[in-house]
Amino acid sequence: MIETIRWDDAGVVMIDQRRLPREEVYVTCRDHREVAEAIRNMTIRGAPAIGVAAAMGVALGVARSPDPEADFETICATLAATRPTAVNLFWALERMKRLYAGLRGRPLEELRRRLIEEAQRMREEDIAINQAIGRHGAPLMPDGKTVLTHCNAGALATAGYGSALGVIRAAVAAGKSIHVMADETRPFLQGARLTAWELSHDGIPVTVITDNMAGHFLRSGRIGCVIVGADRIAANGDVANKIGTYSVAVLAHENHVPFYVAAPISTLDLSLASGAEIPIEQRPPEEVTHLCGVPLTPAGVGVENPAFDVTPHRYVTAIITERGVARAPFEEALRGLVEGEA
Repeated sequence: MIETIRWDDAGVVMIDQRRLPREEVYVTCRDHREVAEAIRNMTIRGAPAIGVAAAMGVALGVARSPDPEADFETICATLAATRPTAVNLFWALERMKRLYAGLRGRPLEELRRRLIEEAQRMREEDIAINQAIGRHGAPLMPDGKTVLTHCNAGALATAGYGSALGVIRAAVAAGKSIHVMADETRPFLQGARLTAWELSHDGIPVTVITDNMAGHFLRSGRIGCVIVGADRIAANGDVANKIGTYSVAVLAHENHVPFYVAAPISTLDLSLASGAEIPIEQRPPEEVTHLCGVPLTPAGVGVENPAFDVTPHRYVTAIITERGVARAPFEEALRGLVEGEA
């Protein structure tokens, strides 16, 4: 299995996703600021992976701090300021904050040890959660058909195994014949670079298409379903995911192709009534104007670069979680999953 992130005596070790598929290089973050920068610059990306990285960043910050009591809030604030859309980041930070509050007054070495153990536990939990998502979602995957994906919701976007790609992996392991069609996912090319690399690594057949080809293939009858991940899901089932997901969902709906979302419970944000309340990150214009350092557009032109869009729940066939599959009406179904009624 691809190792996205791990704890090491030297710091937090993660595969540099900016350099894939050309190079498989691991970098070591030696303090919480370096973890924060790795999240910000997309050395590590994907909502669940960002959550694990944030937890490890807190543990690393406390381990390196001579005065954790004075520095703890700053450590957490530095990590929280990296990327606004993925709710897993804030979920992980809150979990570490609760543990820290419960350990106040304990010896410093115990405090550091327990925070490191918790961050490592969150990594292992995430892998198990993704495997459970795979088990719940595998029966929904069509045998002998092509499955369309957008962005990367695989092992690289999580601590391991993957959410959307985890469902595909589980279906293949169950004996289903599946071919994956991966949108390239401009402008960061997570589909062309990362999803294609992961699936090739696993021997799962994959074909890369440009983003503007999705409608053509959804209309062709070759696509059995679409499956994507999520960075935040509102109480009504609206889904924030990589920019371009909304377009794919509308095209799938128009062509009567099921559209599935695979995400852990930690991605649900029931405090938000709808996707209209989800903050959308704006990324640097250079991601659009340049490719591998080479300019693609005339100098000085205006650029918009939202990293995510919101897919209204009416276009979502089902949301696959580690606790089961939610269908409309989503508000009731998602709340039931959170409360453990699945």
